[in-house]
Amino acid sequence: MADFLESKSTNLQRAFLIGVQTSDMPDGEGTELLAELRELVENLGITVTRAVLVNLRSPTPATLLGSGKTTELIDLAHEDEADVIVIDETLSPAQQRNWEKQSEIAVIDRQEVILEVFADRAHTREAVLQVALARMEYSLPRLTRAWTHLSRQRGKGSLGGEGETQLEQDRRIVRDRITRLKAELIEVRQQRDVQRRRRLRVPVPTAAIVGYTNAGKSSLLNALTGAHVLAENKLFATLDPTTRQLLLRGNQKLLVTDTVGFIRRLPHGLVEAFKATLEEVVVADFLIHVLDLTNPNFAKHHATTLAVLDELGATGKTILTVFNKDDAATDALRSQARGLAPDALFVSAKTGAGLPALEDHCVELIANTLASTELLVPHERYDVIARLHSLGDVQEQEHRDDGVYLRGRFPATQAGLFGPFVLAPKR
Repeated sequence: MADFLESKSTNLQRAFLIGVQTSDMPDGEGTELLAELRELVENLGITVTRAVLVNLRSPTPATLLGSGKTTELIDLAHEDEADVIVIDETLSPAQQRNWEKQSEIAVIDRQEVILEVFADRAHTREAVLQVALARMEYSLPRLTRAWTHLSRQRGKGSLGGEGETQLEQDRRIVRDRITRLKAELIEVRQQRDVQRRRRLRVPVPTAAIVGYTNAGKSSLLNALTGAHVLAENKLFATLDPTTRQLLLRGNQKLLVTDTVGFIRRLPHGLVEAFKATLEEVVVADFLIHVLDLTNPNFAKHHATTLAVLDELGATGKTILTVFNKDDAATDALRSQARGLAPDALFVSAKTGAGLPALEDHCVELIANTLASTELLVPHERYDVIARLHSLGDVQEQEHRDDGVYLRGRFPATQAGLFGPFVLAPKR
């Protein structure tokens, strides 16, 4: 049978947007979030007929916005011949049903829009599974929306009638799907863990690129490594982590991973569902936090990313802040950026400006995680010397009569390789 979760019309072409500015929100934040919602909706190929901002003193249980304001907005949506009303808040299942009953129009909230955008972008098995799990968990308490036409058919017998029976069947179907999806995700995570352990057999430093969606993370990865990762000017262009090797000066290798972009009011269910993807952030040696210098809201994007990192348990990581798109920025924005992050770097993935400085900082961060060691390697063991150059940071090298002197920082996991050649400390 047709999937009941897809029972709402798939021919939604015109959206009426409602933003909310509450008393506990900073001035103007409602307007910024509404603009972001417009971009999310338009990324789904839906035309926005109108976007209205509502000043909300206190939410009401029935419709969030109160009966008078709700009626007024529904009239405007009908006037625009909208197919869907999108509210930039998290609606309870009851509020969503009340809106749809009164308006006779499909009504969705910000969470559902983000879920749909993620679903549209998911391609690999892992991303598809993660999105499917988040959508199922979101939909479970809202199943009555799909079967409102059966409510009129309910009987008076002890079994409750057709609508109730169908609803219980649907709930069981969704719970079974959630169980299967979680099992499949465990399998995917185990496969990813095996891949990671293989990488760690030859320990190479790792960095994860994080940041707000559409900040230019994939473009930066491409510019640094010469990769060809999908990099489009749209929200959540890629959901799947991509790891590429970056060769730094001194033949130092660094594995760089591009991660899914963050967004304000990211549904908690998506954070949970995407932990398999975002766990690359947790295990990385350091993070490269990319911000779009041309976006006037980069300070809020900066705060959002740090909040999500905190939720992931990654706040203790060393973070290198990088402002991208410097080639298109104004002096005023650069000044504002320096005030937000005085030690930040300014780069352009498009022109390549600032990338050498970024690579030098990566070398320094790698070196800072390792202890300084002095070695004397026999001349005939150039295999050891070459390996040390590839795995660590060789800061000094000198050819002597009794061997090659090296001073540098090397991973402790490679002590078996360089241990026999360590020089005793001078007294």
